[in-house]
Amino acid sequence: MKTMLKIALAAAATVAAFGAAAQDYPAKDKTITIVVPYAAGGPTDRVARDLAEALRKPLGGVSVVVDNAAGAGSTIGSAKVARAAPDGYTLLLNHVSMATMPTMYRKLSFNVANDFEYLGIINDVPMTLIARPSMPANNYKELSAWIQQNKGKINLGNAGQGSASHLCGLMFQSALQADMTPVPYKGTAPAITDLIGGQIDLLCDQTTNTTSQIEGKKVKAYAVTTSKRLTTPALKDLPTLAESGVKDFSVTIWHGLYAPKGTPAPVLTKINDALKTALKDPEFIKKQEGLGAVVATDKRVESAEHKKFVAAETEKFGAVIKAAGSYAD
Repeated sequence: MKTMLKIALAAAATVAAFGAAAQDYPAKDKTITIVVPYAAGGPTDRVARDLAEALRKPLGGVSVVVDNAAGAGSTIGSAKVARAAPDGYTLLLNHVSMATMPTMYRKLSFNVANDFEYLGIINDVPMTLIARPSMPANNYKELSAWIQQNKGKINLGNAGQGSASHLCGLMFQSALQADMTPVPYKGTAPAITDLIGGQIDLLCDQTTNTTSQIEGKKVKAYAVTTSKRLTTPALKDLPTLAESGVKDFSVTIWHGLYAPKGTPAPVLTKINDALKTALKDPEFIKKQEGLGAVVATDKRVESAEHKKFVAAETEKFGAVIKAAGSYAD
């Protein structure tokens, strides 16, 4: 009985401590870290840095910083957050990889569905099909012919196994039934650098990272992956892949915010409320629109709907990955 009483008292003390911590959250002398599981300078990193700035005010002016923990298709950074103290001071910002990891990786040190608290979807990001500046094709029709003529010789870059660009590349190859050599990088930034330098031929990546490159004419752009054309000035003249003849092709990448499992409910509520406020920040919206991203305003900004949405995306993209046989250890 004494042992059971001690356990009960210890549990009560833990609950009380968490309750007090939640009440004081966020403490003025602490820093909130948003872990980005990709290299600095990439599309997800840019979203995270814009969001960090927008979160500071609704979180009482505390410091919000970004920590890049890149590698292994976002599993390193994601695992870091899954193991972090559930106190609201370490968060994860990730994209569609949250829906691809369960199928892509046979062995994960964490469970995507059960080891995180889902805080809300941040935005939806279209993708663009771009090529090295020396690519001879000047429009998608010419590019399609070039691809058919060079089957087996094409280098298709991506930001790493399980990344958005990897997924888009798989779907693009499948749609065209074209044999291309995947070239993985540790993030989009190095992939873009090699594309500009002509070391790889093609890349399908998020507008958050490609828009400025397209606008500066550092790469050649051929199409967007959305079902409708975009209104962003630098991208408005690009056709969709669907209208270019790639039937029913539509890929949009989203970003979401997560906390370690077990984070106290009052803390989660405070973060979710701050996120909703940040998503209405005119400056944040302007920055995202400038990159071709659409800030989330629908029910997916709620925790439960966010989790439900990721579960549906996991099923959808899992089928694509299985069909391609694209797995990683």
